[in-house]
Amino acid sequence: MQTNAQQNAEKPWLGGLDSFDVSRASMFSKDVWRPYFKRLREDSPVHFHHDSAFGPYWSVTTFNHIMAVDKNNQQFSSASGITLVDQDPSLPTTSFITADQPRHGPERKAVQPVVAPKNLTHLESLIRDRSVEILESLPIGTPFNWVDAVSINLTTQMLATLFGFPFAERYKLTAWSDNFTNGVRKGDIEGAKAREAMMRECLSYFQDLWHQRKAAPEAEAGFDLITLMQRDPTTADMVDRPMDYLGNLGLLIVGGNDTTRNSITGGVLALNQNPAEYEKLRANPSLITSMVPEIIRWQTPLTHMRRTALEDVELGGKTIRKGDKVVMWYISGNRDETVIEHADDFIIDRANPRHHVSFGFGIHRCMGNRLAEMQLRVLWEEIMKRFRQVEVVGPEQRVHSNFVRGYTELPVVLHPH
Repeated sequence: MQTNAQQNAEKPWLGGLDSFDVSRASMFSKDVWRPYFKRLREDSPVHFHHDSAFGPYWSVTTFNHIMAVDKNNQQFSSASGITLVDQDPSLPTTSFITADQPRHGPERKAVQPVVAPKNLTHLESLIRDRSVEILESLPIGTPFNWVDAVSINLTTQMLATLFGFPFAERYKLTAWSDNFTNGVRKGDIEGAKAREAMMRECLSYFQDLWHQRKAAPEAEAGFDLITLMQRDPTTADMVDRPMDYLGNLGLLIVGGNDTTRNSITGGVLALNQNPAEYEKLRANPSLITSMVPEIIRWQTPLTHMRRTALEDVELGGKTIRKGDKVVMWYISGNRDETVIEHADDFIIDRANPRHHVSFGFGIHRCMGNRLAEMQLRVLWEEIMKRFRQVEVVGPEQRVHSNFVRGYTELPVVLHPH
């Protein structure tokens, strides 16, 4: 018979609640996070971690508690940062996602027209044309990396369009997106310098774009994010506030890139891991409509969002003190079986597939959620027209991050009808 110590060594999530820390990036890069969060949801859904690489913090792990924090911007602030990592003092950037009211609303409203229904209708045909072009260029019967060839390719093209960014140089957007989300290990001075240099390169490039756009004749004005910022009185001086400009650029680049690209890859992986669901999709491609939000729930492209308590708050029977760091684990809320039936299963014909926390709640709910869903829907419509299966033929490689749940490699082979 095993002792408790032996059992805990084999299944560390069964040990004391203070014996593991769900903020470790390896939890996600090794894809071993599920039983740890299940334990927290069951035994301590609002749990205080006394020690971590990011200092002490609260884990909020159930669907309803996450929703309560996310909707409560009176007691929980975004201004100290939205990730476990504290603000870099060398680059004190701010953005509307790290701003509370009254700043948040007007800055968000300035750029929101780019994802308004009328513009989405215009963008859909462009996304379809690009999806077709990418899919038609892929090799048949030969392994290739789906992440680079499809996920990054399609989302970077769309990001370039949204910014009015020089198309031939769009690869810079991918590099900057990765740089914004890749943390630097503690004590890595050279890594921190390289990251800062890359962020300043991004800022400089977009400052030039701002001035070029401003100098262009009104007749040539487009409907891109930079032009929208220039037109709105709230953000018309954004270029003169470089840390605000850089912060908003980072938000829009990551929001328009990382989340969608990792859901594009995650969907292929989920269907391969659940062949009965792939068969269901082949038999009825109209299920793409409900499959898309299920992919986004299943993938949960951003594992968490953080808030800071503005005052003492009672939550789940615990007292969160003013100034405490509070982490809403979206990845755990999306596996909460008390709210989502068979939450650990990937089911493409769920009755209510949009009932998930991947996009957040309240004033900070993801601005581009409908654009993300549309890109996935259009891509899968075109995939199903051409291929019987996108077969995963090797292990996926995941990014080393506790914030972005993403991939660097997914080897696949295409099988046409």
